[in-house]
Amino acid sequence: MWLRDELLKSIWHAFTALDVDQRGKVSKSQLKVLSHSLCTVMKIPHDPAALEEHFKDDNKGPLSNQGYMPYLNRFILDKVQEEFDVLEFNKMCWTLCYKKNICTKHLLISDQEAFKVWCIFNFLSEDKYPLIIITEEIEYFLRKLMEAMGSGWNEEKFADYKLQLNKKKNCLSAWELIELVGMGYFSKGMNCQTLSMGITEVFQELILDVLKQGYMMKKGHKRKNWTDRWFVLRPTSLSYYVCEDLVEKKGDIILDRTCCVESLPDKEGKKNLFIIKCIDKSFEISASDKKKKQEWLQAVQTCIQLLRLGLPSPHREARLRRRELRQRQQVDEDDLAERMKHLQAANENKQRQLEGMRKKMEEAAAKAAVEEHRRKQTQSDLQDRYRLDLEKEKMVRLQMEEQVAQKSSELEQYLQRVRELEDMYHRLEEAVEDERQAKQDEEAVLQLQARLLKEETAKRVELEQIHLQQQRVLTQTEAEKQELVVEQLAKERALQEAMLQLERMERERHGVLEQYEKVSRKLERAANKTKTWKDKVAKHEGLVRLIQPGPKGPQRITNWGPASFTDAELELRKKSWQESKNQGAQTQ
Repeated sequence: MWLRDELLKSIWHAFTALDVDQRGKVSKSQLKVLSHSLCTVMKIPHDPAALEEHFKDDNKGPLSNQGYMPYLNRFILDKVQEEFDVLEFNKMCWTLCYKKNICTKHLLISDQEAFKVWCIFNFLSEDKYPLIIITEEIEYFLRKLMEAMGSGWNEEKFADYKLQLNKKKNCLSAWELIELVGMGYFSKGMNCQTLSMGITEVFQELILDVLKQGYMMKKGHKRKNWTDRWFVLRPTSLSYYVCEDLVEKKGDIILDRTCCVESLPDKEGKKNLFIIKCIDKSFEISASDKKKKQEWLQAVQTCIQLLRLGLPSPHREARLRRRELRQRQQVDEDDLAERMKHLQAANENKQRQLEGMRKKMEEAAAKAAVEEHRRKQTQSDLQDRYRLDLEKEKMVRLQMEEQVAQKSSELEQYLQRVRELEDMYHRLEEAVEDERQAKQDEEAVLQLQARLLKEETAKRVELEQIHLQQQRVLTQTEAEKQELVVEQLAKERALQEAMLQLERMERERHGVLEQYEKVSRKLERAANKTKTWKDKVAKHEGLVRLIQPGPKGPQRITNWGPASFTDAELELRKKSWQESKNQGAQTQ
């Protein structure tokens, strides 16, 4: 027997479709037609007089859903005693409501697939009105659909859709769910036939309680032959048909808590055998392979176990568990929120109490601090008075002693300072004299170096002229060659003499350089002494101003040692030597 709540969901859709003005009320004539249709489908004798008797006090206006519900429970649902075609019942309610709520022309699914989605919605929707399906059940249905179509589940895509849904109302109506499936939002890239087959498979699994189906071979009871049959397993029966279109039904194997299923060894050329034993007869069946055999054994054993425990079908049980889990979570969340409110209120009370205690303690501390301050102030005034008297006497005595000591110290410091200044003055005179002498020696060395450099330059010019003359002599005729050879020999002797003289001058220059280095070291020592005495003089109030030597520029270094002329003078000498060389070349 179907649950009353599931039947009421389909009737609610039909009643809502008859409510044209959306005021929650339907006219009595329309309710008569609806009641007659329900009685006809559910195989209940219809009693029009009962409807008139029930609504005799409201003959003028339309009737509400709340007023129709007692009549529906008493005169229709309570009288259901035998099994009726639930699909026909759902199709009757679907026919009354779907045309006013949705058009399937722009969708990828037909009216038949839309009806199946509508039935799935009624199965998964919450037991409150208006009927809605929440996000968790939407995800459960879409996962089933993707699995039936052989497609993978796109978690990111559903997460995006879930965010969009949470911004609106976090749930869908039946018609919004049909539009979601029919628009192919989660089945892009698949054809309409695949989508239709997936919806049909989920419909059979959830609504028709088809737990498993497929082809197997069954052994006959009379002729003992093996025939292919299409088997459909439901929670209470295993039906078998000629083929999978379910048109010609060949029989049912009724399952109850006394049944059992066992595996059989291979025999009569048949493999993968198992037997279902019932009270009156047994059924031998052959699966296509070992995997199929194990799946069928497990599925049939699960149905028998559920019957023994008195539990509903697996999908209904799973739906109840999901709802109970959500209810427990909601209760836990409500309890947590209530506890948080109580804790927050208690915390606020504690905070107020602590604040009051803190203020009282601050006031008491302030009073105590004032009293302590007054006591300390009085004691401090008395102590200050006695201390001032004593300090006045001590101050007078100490002032006299300090004056005497200060005068003695000032006299001693003055005499010591005079002696230091006299000694410093004598040492400073000696340092200035040493610096003056070193400066004179440096000037003499610089003059000597300049003279040597000038002579060296003259010798170099002379050597260049001699070389030019030799070149000119070589270009003369062979007749004058012998005379020139003699003259060349004389000139070479003169050149050797000049080179010897140049070497002597070089040695003299080295001696002068050594003398210059000595004088430089002496001058550096004198400058250090001068700097030391200058610091001492500046330390003792700067009574004497030191005389320092003028700044010296960077000294040029040649191949023969430090030069005694600047870069500008060297450039002038280079230019004059180049001009003399050019004049000699022109004369040749």
